[in-house]
Amino acid sequence: MFTVRQTQEFQDWLDGLKDLKAQLRIVARLRLAEAGNLGDWKPVGDEVSEMRIAFGPGYRLYFTKRQNVLIVMLAGGDKSTQARDIKRAQKLLQQLELE
Repeated sequence: MFTVRQTQEFQDWLDGLKDLKAQLRIVARLRLAEAGNLGDWKPVGDEVSEMRIAFGPGYRLYFTKRQNVLIVMLAGGDKSTQARDIKRAQKLLQQLELE
């Protein structure tokens, strides 16, 4: 079991998606993560990992794990913005660590 927290940036990204089916799939994926099932994911560097969702443009959910009990959702995006999204997620993580 994990506790999933979301940054404001992640919430804004999710709320801003125009595709309602995509929003529902992402929320369902977060529920699975809370139950301990991260599904298709991989580390992308600097303690940031991505959950991949094979739907639409290939959604990516960027997160970090803390002590196997907390997942912080940092940012979201899709395959077309992947490199930029990873850098943004890494920067957000650095900012969180400074707080």
